[in-house]
Amino acid sequence: MQVRILEYFSRYLSSFIYINTYLRCCLGRRIPSSTFYPLPKTPTAKPALKMTTSFDISPEKRATKGSWIYRQLFVTPPPVTRRDADLSGKTAIVTGASGGIGLETARLLLDLGCKVILAVRSESKGQKARQILSAGRDLPDGFIQVWKLDLSVYDSIIAFADRCKTLERLDIAILNAGIYKMAEEFTSSGYEEGIQINYLANVLLALLLLPVIKEKTAGKDPGHINIVSSDTGAWSRFDERTTDPLLSAFKRPMPVWDSGDRYGTAKLLQQLFVAELSKRVSPSVVTVSTSNPGLCGGSDLARETSGLFRFIYKVQLFLLSRPPAVGARTLVHSVTTLGNQAHGQYIEDAKIQPMPPIAYTSEGLRLEKKLYEETLDELSFAKVRGIVDEVSKAK
Repeated sequence: MQVRILEYFSRYLSSFIYINTYLRCCLGRRIPSSTFYPLPKTPTAKPALKMTTSFDISPEKRATKGSWIYRQLFVTPPPVTRRDADLSGKTAIVTGASGGIGLETARLLLDLGCKVILAVRSESKGQKARQILSAGRDLPDGFIQVWKLDLSVYDSIIAFADRCKTLERLDIAILNAGIYKMAEEFTSSGYEEGIQINYLANVLLALLLLPVIKEKTAGKDPGHINIVSSDTGAWSRFDERTTDPLLSAFKRPMPVWDSGDRYGTAKLLQQLFVAELSKRVSPSVVTVSTSNPGLCGGSDLARETSGLFRFIYKVQLFLLSRPPAVGARTLVHSVTTLGNQAHGQYIEDAKIQPMPPIAYTSEGLRLEKKLYEETLDELSFAKVRGIVDEVSKAK
């Protein structure tokens, strides 16, 4: 029965692409086939290296359309209870916490007894989120805090990390904030805005928080940093991979703007960087990982959409999305139940899953190292190389 339903939705989504193409022709405007939540293409890269972790699915199969649809419709990550993880006495940061997945992640952490800091662009939205989360709870003052964080501004990220140094405890950071760019725009640093926010800004914050979490983790277990990623990393064409230097390619306009592919590329870069960073930071000090909540409704990710674009996005959500409270479970599993096994890994549906196929090729390993070195150079103004070197000495 499940197979028949899966085949039905596969046929429907194929028809959806045809309709999309028809609308492009009729309206005389481009609607990429990867609009909003790009449908995966079968990857061409094949693993050439032995994987150090055993999976119940191959990287190629996990990256297929059928596998993605099956996960969205029939796989539900289990909840996390206090029997699984008691976070009493611990403190967590959740970015992008004013709504959607971020808000639900904060709610789950509170249920586990964790103090939560909501890191938000809009403090007024953050205060509304705090009120929502506080409702029906008897919490001490300061148990839920709202802190300003603008990932589009490096100074804001640095100031936020400096403020974290004043905390008595900091055990968990779930970096959920991101953006889906409908138009190609560039920041003052020269980078395309999606790459700037989804990749460079999140990596900078993760690196700045490394020594803070190392020093301020409560209890005997190490602290955790998790960057929220996406299925789309496995579907990215990543045409920029042949450029040298690599990062500078994202300062130039794409030959033809493809919002879905650029979003997926930013998520792929996250996964490659974290995999390389994990080789330098011991999991007994701080675990670093990426996670994928799946396609969820109720998110502000596609806030730039309007008109026909927004209609198509809503149709996709109606057919295939899961509630943000369900997607948030995977993020919480990543920093609780999986322990140091999550270090350097990609977490999906509450378990360790393969990264994109390219990560297991010789080309992928070369790109990991290249990306890592170029990223540390790009963020050298924040002295991140010295931070990693210092944290790497700890065991």
